[in-house]
Amino acid sequence: MPQRANITSVEAIQEFRTQLLVFLSKARPVLDEAGSEVMRVRLWLENDQRTLWEGQLRRRKRKLEEAEAATFGARLSNFQEVSAAQQAALHKARREVSEAEEKLRIIKKWERNFDNQTQPLLKQQEKLTSLLATEIPNALAQLSALMDSLAQYANITPPAVDSAPAPAPLPEKEGQS
Repeated sequence: MPQRANITSVEAIQEFRTQLLVFLSKARPVLDEAGSEVMRVRLWLENDQRTLWEGQLRRRKRKLEEAEAATFGARLSNFQEVSAAQQAALHKARREVSEAEEKLRIIKKWERNFDNQTQPLLKQQEKLTSLLATEIPNALAQLSALMDSLAQYANITPPAVDSAPAPAPLPEKEGQS
């Protein structure tokens, strides 16, 4: 005789579906923000930082040229020796130019390596975004269909058992054992 299934956790499936919806609503914005942040960093490197340090390098070279000119003029002049302040200004200007060149070199290196570093991670992010866009909604639809099927199944009443007596067993023939 068929037995009725004991369905007690339709609510658990509903709770799981609800939590999956909450996860989906929180995960999408986080992934979008992460992608936006990568783009912001790229633009910051390519535009802001590069422009800043190229400008710094030009200004610092101009200061270095002025310090070199002052030092050169003092050496050519018979009336004036190169002062310690002029020498210190020249050394400081050289250090600042060197620092700006190093910063610019590092920024260019970061620009070259940025895509190599971020592309593998962005590909993983794209896979997760695709999963969230297609697979999770499909899973939610399947869970809804499962809950509907289980609810319909739970409402089915089992067929009634006949109250007619069971047939009598056949008489045994003599000589058979």
